[in-house]
Amino acid sequence: MAINNLVKRIQDVMRNDSGVNGDAQRIEQIVWILFLKIYDAKEEAWELYDDNYKSIIPKGLKWRDWAVDLKDGESLTGDALLDFVNNTLFPTLKNLEIDEETPMSQIIVKTAFEDANNYQKDGVLLRQVVNIIDEIDFTEYKERHEFGAIYESFLKDLQSAGNAGEFYTPRAVTDFMVEVVKPELGEKIGDFACGTGGFLTSALSALDKQVGNSLENRKIYNNSVYGIEKKALPHMLCVTNMLIHDIDDPNILHGNALETDYKELRKMEPFDVILMNPPYGGSEKESVKVNFPMELRSSETADLFMNVIMLRLKKNGRAAVILPDGFLFGTTPSDNAKFKIKKKLFSEFNVHTVVRMPHSVFAPYTPIRTNILFFDNSKPTEETWFFRVDMPDGYKNFSKTKPMKLEHFNEAMAWWENREEIDVDGFPKAKKYTINEIVDRSFNIDLCGFPHEEEVILEPIDLIQQYQEKRASLNTEIDNVLEQITSLLGGN
Repeated sequence: MAINNLVKRIQDVMRNDSGVNGDAQRIEQIVWILFLKIYDAKEEAWELYDDNYKSIIPKGLKWRDWAVDLKDGESLTGDALLDFVNNTLFPTLKNLEIDEETPMSQIIVKTAFEDANNYQKDGVLLRQVVNIIDEIDFTEYKERHEFGAIYESFLKDLQSAGNAGEFYTPRAVTDFMVEVVKPELGEKIGDFACGTGGFLTSALSALDKQVGNSLENRKIYNNSVYGIEKKALPHMLCVTNMLIHDIDDPNILHGNALETDYKELRKMEPFDVILMNPPYGGSEKESVKVNFPMELRSSETADLFMNVIMLRLKKNGRAAVILPDGFLFGTTPSDNAKFKIKKKLFSEFNVHTVVRMPHSVFAPYTPIRTNILFFDNSKPTEETWFFRVDMPDGYKNFSKTKPMKLEHFNEAMAWWENREEIDVDGFPKAKKYTINEIVDRSFNIDLCGFPHEEEVILEPIDLIQQYQEKRASLNTEIDNVLEQITSLLGGN
């Protein structure tokens, strides 16, 4: 089939359905249908290899039972299809019984549908969408992998789907981080705010090249990645992404990693590799903050995720984490938890590299500048290299039509293996700083920044969001200072 035409055909159908409003709903609608189609293909394989396989999906509700149109005039459509989906399929899948014996490959069906919705109101149009998706043969390796590129386009669409964009990290960025961290088969790889699974799929692409024809290696590959995602839509997107990448038992939990007490986090299995783009600019409630030691408590979500990462990184493990400029800026011990988190990070971990990324990498979701911190759990930091990735020639901004590409990291990758200090027009582009220099700066690691950049003209909605994020960050700092003053004065 013409897979590259699939998205447009589905879009054309959904535009005529009054129940589907906007990109986010369109994507969610496609994904629950797609999930059931892919899951059915997986079950066909599991049934082939295991005569005793028993599906968690009741008879009559599997894709093959209701979705496949045999062109005999008997397939569900119109009001009958809507009634079946809304009053039988969804309620049953949302309320599947699971226990400690249920394998992850079956648990994912319930978790995927917990917060899913059927937005289509026209049963005839719903039948048309189902038929288009049914054309893909996921039992065929070539067609399944060809579809991976189409699925990636769904995820890119999230960047223009309102707040859903926060769950998508550009593929160029995830691939660059994986390329320099170099995960190896047999290592446990984690992302505790995994969104749609971009880091995990980039890591799996690297691991897949190491599998070869070994069945044992394939089993190791299948158990390599672990993710947690708080929101329903990206969780379902991520689980589907894992199935497309031949992970039969996706260990992708639907929950909030910040809701686990740090004493429990210490007892959990540590990870060899952690790859993350934690949510930032958000504010966590008091019931979440108390899960962390007093001195490391912060309202800023990204700060709290740094605590989780430090607790769960294995001895000699490696981490690459995207953080906003606000994490880098200098603070003093009396300011807020950022200082103490950075002090702990540099005192207990080897922060060997910070890559400064140009503006608009995450456009149009956020204009906030971001950076990649690379560190390992081998020793305290002795020196840290900083490298600035400049905006490529011919670009003023990245956008949906002109996104960041892996080739834009070519200079950084070449420098990575042969490090030297670089000056451009008298300003450092790459430079090494000792831990003493960093401590003297009160852990302000805003170094090798962008000295000559033109002011970025933002769309009004982006400008408002930028101010909101800056205000949230300042409010967090003020709240923390007031808390400490109140504590010093003997207040509650």
